[in-house]
Amino acid sequence: MGRTLEDKKEIVAELKESLSQSQMAVVIDYRGLTVAEITDLRRRLRPSGTECKVTKNTLMRIAVQGDATWEPMTALCKESSAFLLIKEDVGGAIKAYQEFQKVSKKTVLRGGVMEGRALTEDDVKAIGDLPSKEQLMGQIAGAINAVATKVAVGIKEVPSSLARVTQAIADKDKDAA
Repeated sequence: MGRTLEDKKEIVAELKESLSQSQMAVVIDYRGLTVAEITDLRRRLRPSGTECKVTKNTLMRIAVQGDATWEPMTALCKESSAFLLIKEDVGGAIKAYQEFQKVSKKTVLRGGVMEGRALTEDDVKAIGDLPSKEQLMGQIAGAINAVATKVAVGIKEVPSSLARVTQAIADKDKDAA
């Protein structure tokens, strides 16, 4: 039994809602995956705030129609498509997908869409290689801490240098007398 028009409208509305909360969408060809493997993929993506939606390409095309942010995705909607809708950690989600892909070797990354721009497979992989937000914050904190340490050592060194100079002058005067 096929879906009713009401069911399809509900699915499109749900897709629009998910897309409105997403930063990026990645389209993969999921042909050959078992239900258990798709469940494993969803489980891996969940910590990064990502939804894996398997829906008809036609319904996704309808959902993105007229939305400049997501419309480039229509070119990626062909054959067996699964849509990774990334809401929070973009880099973490891509890394989780890549780990899954290494294990399953069954999916193919077609591309993605971010901020109204179509992304190639290489673009998506490059985003996945970027450090996570937490790593960047740690690097910045480390750099700030290093600068503060150098300033503190420099400030501490001024009185010590002054004391050594004063002592050298005093020793010189003692030797001269």
